[in-house]
Amino acid sequence: MDSYNTIEPIENILFKDTGSKFIGFAYAVNSEQELKQKLEHVRQIHPKATHHCYAYRLGLDRNNFRSNDDGEPNGSAGKPILGQIDFFGITNCLVIIVRYFGGTKLGVGGLISAYKETAKLTLNNTTLLEKKILRYYQLECSYNSANLVYQLIHQYGANLIEQTLDNHSNFIISIAQKNTENLEIELRESRISYYFIESK
Repeated sequence: MDSYNTIEPIENILFKDTGSKFIGFAYAVNSEQELKQKLEHVRQIHPKATHHCYAYRLGLDRNNFRSNDDGEPNGSAGKPILGQIDFFGITNCLVIIVRYFGGTKLGVGGLISAYKETAKLTLNNTTLLEKKILRYYQLECSYNSANLVYQLIHQYGANLIEQTLDNHSNFIISIAQKNTENLEIELRESRISYYFIESK
């Protein structure tokens, strides 16, 4: 996998059902800390809302996910929201749906339908983005080998993020995942030490 799909942020997508108002928000997020900040942001915008329900999926392996009904009947809000995230095939995404109760109970089936439709409407109104997966490395070499590192960075379209030039030189680079195998071969053959940091 060389890329993944996520979204442009979008706010205030309105859906109405039997007097209740459902307002959708969707954000691209890269960590649980970031999604907590987005949740707090929406709660501050709508402090008097009856419910703030949400779901998210994080990570390139898509294994970090959660749905939250925020007081609605179990499985009636968070799961339908998560289902739409998965239907659109996106990750690193948080969808929040705010509900203002309109005085008429919708029942579990009605809630499932309303939260699903609001999530679908919200994601339909945003822009899907394809993000290239980048792998981050730390390279270490002697000062005399620094030019070779620059050549490899250029050759494989990598990005130089940090560098320290000294007798013992260090570089932090990012590179498209599809180019990593050939880069690692060249680094080993050139006896340049490298350490994988992370993918994102």
